[in-house]
Amino acid sequence: MAENNPKFAVSKGQQAKYCAKSDPSYDTGSGGHALMPQAAASNPAVKNLYINGHFCYAQKAVIVTNGLGIMRHLELLDEDFRVKHPEVPREKRTKSPEIDKEIGDSTALKPVLRDFRAAHPALRYGTFSADAAFDSFDNLSFLLNECRVKRAVIPFNPRNAPLTPPHFNEHGTPLCPLDDKPFVPMGGGGGPHRSPRLKFVCPGAQRQGTTMVNRCPTPCTSSGYGRCVYVNPDKNLRLYPGISRDAPDFAAIYTQRTAVERSISSLKETLCLQNRKTSNVLTTKADLFLAGIVQLLCVLLAGKLHRPALARRTRLLLAA
Repeated sequence: MAENNPKFAVSKGQQAKYCAKSDPSYDTGSGGHALMPQAAASNPAVKNLYINGHFCYAQKAVIVTNGLGIMRHLELLDEDFRVKHPEVPREKRTKSPEIDKEIGDSTALKPVLRDFRAAHPALRYGTFSADAAFDSFDNLSFLLNECRVKRAVIPFNPRNAPLTPPHFNEHGTPLCPLDDKPFVPMGGGGGPHRSPRLKFVCPGAQRQGTTMVNRCPTPCTSSGYGRCVYVNPDKNLRLYPGISRDAPDFAAIYTQRTAVERSISSLKETLCLQNRKTSNVLTTKADLFLAGIVQLLCVLLAGKLHRPALARRTRLLLAA
């Protein structure tokens, strides 16, 4: 795309600076953004997007993988996708280029996962992991309630309003009222006639036999068990997305998400999606799905060779 040439953006910035000379109140930042065309001249489907801190003209796709990084679902966010999902907003809503992303990651979550569940009704996953772009109450409610996911491992998005109540840390763990030490998580519970809840005990409590004994030098309660706090996760799904945010499992599961990034890198680099010479929508969709088919064929081939470690390593698999 000619519009992806850095000189193109520089020329628009120079035009904005020229306009500012005659009008001191002219904002060169938003003015330069307004001068950028909304789509590429060679293909109206290639939109002006703000991705990873810079402008580019691109077509956007979504990939859903399992925990091993094996692709399970692909979607190209083209006009067919919009027709199928009229609830997705069409027009840009603000003047901020950082917010306007045509179809943003968070916006695409619900329609993409609904398509995935319709295409694979037999598949069931207990854990969903994604980056902080998906951190919102609506998304977490959708995952935990509609998709019946048990755990949603999504870090906090610092751009969203904090929802931490008083005497709790940023992970949703209660704090000691005397020295702000975090309480110790004791797991969750519930029953057929009780909503799920998480239990936390005083950091000074120690297990003795089948019970807990308070060893805190400055106890804030007369109970020999120590102070105990129960939390209802359903009241704040961002703080309690089915798993404690400061639990070791949370960090361990999110670390495994690198398998998704490696799978995306394989589609773009090894299978040459990023080096394409055409921008036609039909060709783009064909190349995207053919790359996904090749990736899955590599998984089947690795299984037949009894080399599962090579399932996502296309070049090594072909060399074998």
